[in-house]
Amino acid sequence: MAVKTLLPNLVTRYKIDLVIANGENAASGFGITEKTASEIFSAGVQIITTGNHVWDKKEAVSYITRESRIIRPLNYPPGTPGSGSILHTLPNGEKVAVLNVAGRVFMNTLDCPFRTTKVEVERIREFTNIIFIDLHAEATSEKMAFGYYLDGAVSAIVGTHTHVQTADERILPGGTAFITDVGMTGPQESVIGIEKEQIVDKFLDQMPRKYDVADGKAIMSAVVVEIDDKSGKAGAIQRIQLTNP
Repeated sequence: MAVKTLLPNLVTRYKIDLVIANGENAASGFGITEKTASEIFSAGVQIITTGNHVWDKKEAVSYITRESRIIRPLNYPPGTPGSGSILHTLPNGEKVAVLNVAGRVFMNTLDCPFRTTKVEVERIREFTNIIFIDLHAEATSEKMAFGYYLDGAVSAIVGTHTHVQTADERILPGGTAFITDVGMTGPQESVIGIEKEQIVDKFLDQMPRKYDVADGKAIMSAVVVEIDDKSGKAGAIQRIQLTNP
């Protein structure tokens, strides 16, 4: 597992206080299970976010209800199992809020991610100024608009879902760290993690088929964000991509 091999050195090198990972594809590319989540936690991750594949495995419904360290998109309708945010306390006593929200362009139609998140951010700012958001969305325009909408109100907005790391990491004018997509952790010689031949054949014949996660050397995509613990503003964001030997 690339995370287990590569993460410890990354944490030591950058003196990282909190590790957040999107795990919605952890179970062989589709969904998350208690077993795969436990492996991610044991590798050094403290909080797992998800996305549109969160319910792909039936057991996830009951597991997420029990495991508060896994969050699902905030903008699912009221009554959906689990939570869309978590308030995490660091060893030094500082509190960090982590939110997970899903976009709507080319995705499932959920509640408005903009309005839903703004309400939750206003609630959370009573407890902490350090707020990290995983925006799980397809369209780059929606992600960028979301970033400007909440610029200055949150510490970081990190995009997920497309599996391809973008080269636009920056600090927005109001002090929010932003990247359109952090990329994936998975097999390098693949099509967004799946056996490349299967995806090529799908485009050629348009027939349904079972997809398998590719084998071989893995990459781990990440960003490191530096946040001022008083103001909650981001001072730096660095894009990282490592290869598992």
